[in-house]
Amino acid sequence: MIRSSRRLDFGAMERAMKDRMLEETARTLESRLNEEIIRHPAPFRCPACGRLLQSKGMKSKTFMTSLGEITLRRRYGFCRSCRKGSFPDDARLGLDETGVSPEVQYLAGLFGAETDFLRASDLFFCAARIRLPEKQVERIAKSLGEQIAQDEREHVELEPHRLPQGPLYIGMDGTGVPIQSRETAGRRGKQKDGSSKTREAKMIDIWEANTQNELGIPIRDPGSVSYSAAIESASCPDFAQMPSDFARRVEREASRRGAAQARQIVVIGDGAAWIWKTAESLFPGALCIVDRFHAKQHLSELSKALFGDTPKAKEWTHCRYEELDEGRMDDLLKEIGIYASRFPEAAQCRTYFQNNRERMRYPEFRALGLCTSSGVVEAGCKSIVGGRLKKSGMHWSVAGANAILALRCTIKSGRYESFWERKASQWAA
Repeated sequence: MIRSSRRLDFGAMERAMKDRMLEETARTLESRLNEEIIRHPAPFRCPACGRLLQSKGMKSKTFMTSLGEITLRRRYGFCRSCRKGSFPDDARLGLDETGVSPEVQYLAGLFGAETDFLRASDLFFCAARIRLPEKQVERIAKSLGEQIAQDEREHVELEPHRLPQGPLYIGMDGTGVPIQSRETAGRRGKQKDGSSKTREAKMIDIWEANTQNELGIPIRDPGSVSYSAAIESASCPDFAQMPSDFARRVEREASRRGAAQARQIVVIGDGAAWIWKTAESLFPGALCIVDRFHAKQHLSELSKALFGDTPKAKEWTHCRYEELDEGRMDDLLKEIGIYASRFPEAAQCRTYFQNNRERMRYPEFRALGLCTSSGVVEAGCKSIVGGRLKKSGMHWSVAGANAILALRCTIKSGRYESFWERKASQWAA
């Protein structure tokens, strides 16, 4: 309705005119593309083996574009060698078996990475007047994610606009992702029966922090953070010559971010052994720091185990925090050791601080103007992984989770446009 209660309905008029404009523009696009296919046909060769195709005439197919549906007449050919048919003109236009245009795929990647696929389908219609079913959004987003994961392995070029101006911070962390039961069977986990319902997604974040606030605390440089994550192993036998899958991921991301050109590399982690092993193998000269807030979390958890929710627990925690911040590690270890023989939690906590004391020289790190917390990494795990993969009721396949992680990391790292530029260059080749 253009009018409601005899008054002009501006919104309805706007939507109606937009729909008509899109329909007319879609017809223009359809005509132009059909003319282009006839005037400038793609090489009539098999995409697999390169041999000439046997012509089988023209075939029509309707594709969904950001303007609406269009129907294209494309040449169909058969390869006698591969025993398969193909449409050479489709490849040149960036069309594939999904039946949607490159622009619709682009949007499906953005929406599918940001929210659940049902909501993404709704957003498509609200924002672009495109009716794309939930399952189709899912297929396109996951397919793009798989392509991006392959692209990430193949393109490790240095990013000139991100050359480090100061210390280059490399953070590593992991968080569980709910996985379908068939892919967690037999794996040890945190359930009461020892089983697992999750697989750990490991993440690397790289950033710079070349300015400080009024308290002298380093501030992350805007736009400096990049992410890469996947459910993959970080372990590697001591005798093995090849690095782990995750170590190779870290190496690729560090190469893009100019680790070789950085005057100093700082690795921040929560104290997990796999983080330090990865750092030692890839960055032997790096300064390694245990996230200060994570270290304090160990102390607060221990105080609760020792004293419960009492004033004594708060007092004990406050004293241990001061010792940690002031670098009085001997005093800290002594106080924890008092309870080590009676409380296994205290024994474990003492071992944690003993193993990491060289990475907890916080007064020295502060004097150098360095970050001592991995808030960027924690935020990355919550935002990139948790914000999309850990919502209520979600259970992923490992392949599906990795596809969406690749998609989200690329978008959040500001590399989505570069990926599409490389795709477009392949169509034109």
